[in-house]
Amino acid sequence: MSTRAGTALFRLVVLAVLVAAWEAATRAAGSPFFPPPSQIVARMHAMWFSGPPGRLFLTDPAVDNILPSLGRMAAGYAGGALAGVALGLAVGLSARVYDYLDGVLQFLRAIPPPALVTVFLVVFGFGLRMQLAFIVFSIVWPVLLNTADGARSVEPLHLQTGQVFRLTRAERLWRVVVPSALPKMVAGLRLALSLSLIVMVFSELLPGTTNGIGFQITDAYATFDLPAMWAGIVLLGVLGYLLNELFLVAERRVLAWHHAS
Repeated sequence: MSTRAGTALFRLVVLAVLVAAWEAATRAAGSPFFPPPSQIVARMHAMWFSGPPGRLFLTDPAVDNILPSLGRMAAGYAGGALAGVALGLAVGLSARVYDYLDGVLQFLRAIPPPALVTVFLVVFGFGLRMQLAFIVFSIVWPVLLNTADGARSVEPLHLQTGQVFRLTRAERLWRVVVPSALPKMVAGLRLALSLSLIVMVFSELLPGTTNGIGFQITDAYATFDLPAMWAGIVLLGVLGYLLNELFLVAERRVLAWHHAS
């Protein structure tokens, strides 16, 4: 058995043991606030994954809530990632600009996004625009700062070699700076991915939201439908795990040269 297969099997065994312990503990406690995982999974299936095969078994509530949440998350993540990479390269390539803006960037990064909810509501109003702006603002900082740090860490000898070969500024950026900054850039993108899921859910807990996973969790709590509330929480954990695994697969392909070195 290969090392990777053994690791995967060990993870499955650990997960099965934890779920079994969770099932036993919740059934022994008998608390309505903590339903057993078997009841949560059954509720997840009934709510979201008992639809027709032609629609990948997705029910109407799944289409109306899960897909819009993933769409908001993807749009906000794409916007924040592009802005973070572009601004990070611009800041990191100039030592003077970095010195001038480092304090401001660290100040803005330290502000918890939920503290600015009122500002976003005033500027963008309720609805999709506010949610997307909130996600973009929340995730842009790890990408920006990691990209800037990566751009600043490029070996001067590499840049000088590019000048000797008379590479244009754009060619030096694409062939020298970006490959050197890519490992730290990818680290920032991975942090932003998990953060985008968190702030997406938070944005759907705000007034004015009419759909989404966060909206369903709030609605289930308000109606004291605790299995549905826990179903939403577990779904978020599963989505976070799957997205992280997909990102790691892409990272191993993109940074194969870096891991090999």
